[in-house]
Amino acid sequence: MRAHLRAGQVIPAHPLALTARRTLDERRQRALTRYYIDAGAGGIAVGVHTTQFAIRHPHHGLYRPVLELAAETARERGADAPPFALVAGAVGDTRQAVGEAEIAAALGYHLVLLSLGALPRASEADLIRHCRAVADVLPLFGFYLQPAVGGRPLSYSFWREFAEISGAWAIKVAPFDRYRTLDVVRAVADSGRDDLVLYSGNDDNILLDLLTPFPVCPGGRPGTRHIMGGLLGQYALWTRVAVRQMERVRAARGGAIDSGWLRESAALTDANGAVFDAAHGFAGCIPGIHEMLRRQGLLEGTWCLDPTETLSVGQSDELDRVARQYPELADDDFVQENLARWLS
Repeated sequence: MRAHLRAGQVIPAHPLALTARRTLDERRQRALTRYYIDAGAGGIAVGVHTTQFAIRHPHHGLYRPVLELAAETARERGADAPPFALVAGAVGDTRQAVGEAEIAAALGYHLVLLSLGALPRASEADLIRHCRAVADVLPLFGFYLQPAVGGRPLSYSFWREFAEISGAWAIKVAPFDRYRTLDVVRAVADSGRDDLVLYSGNDDNILLDLLTPFPVCPGGRPGTRHIMGGLLGQYALWTRVAVRQMERVRAARGGAIDSGWLRESAALTDANGAVFDAAHGFAGCIPGIHEMLRRQGLLEGTWCLDPTETLSVGQSDELDRVARQYPELADDDFVQENLARWLS
């Protein structure tokens, strides 16, 4: 699994399929997982922001059922299938996060994507102790979450110490900030951890994150480090195209970068801005993902557990615009060819 992650994978952040009554739509939830598998994704992240944090609320009680459904569907692939990373989101204080990691471990998950958003006033030393406690249960997929959606700034020193956790296997770098992204790259390089793999979570800069040879100088020895893959909400849609992009990225690394990548990067960022509703501070992020999946037939509606979480004013028009402007980013034909089977 570690070699699989280090090779660089497309890992979608898994949405939550709901009925009009806002109950779990198991049929479409399974269909989404099958879509990601058949699209060539290297894993899925479940119980994360895109899955909706409210699944943990006692009124809904969906954390374990949703994780279990994804794991069961992934096992349909058979024992001889290629590796497929199951990443479970964990949140809350140390007691809650450890408890969620224990649930994930019992269900066969490989890693925990650990959000630190519930500990805004903890010292960085306390955060490291928190991470170590969770790493005692399952390997860690560290997570630098942007402050706009509940994250907090974290220093170079934090990530340098995080890299000392033997159970840390990967880091999702998602501060939506180039300076802070460089902090993580440099900290991991300076740690000497060649086995600690970096993944992009910067949905506003995906392709450039993946293509950039980041300059590092561990121990005074100049070198480069790459962000190898992506664990992204953007990968929850148009996944087949994202997988093909990743294949092309792997082939392009180490050589001259054609200027066409710059146009493609700008197009993907523009499309993501509409899907994630950047114009309104990401208020319509999850409904935006849902709407694009609904248009393909994978979801029945855009319903969220919170009935106030809906598309923002004008967001649908923006989705129309980017769909018209960048048809090459969509995988509509692939979905239509397989949708009936995924829903069966």
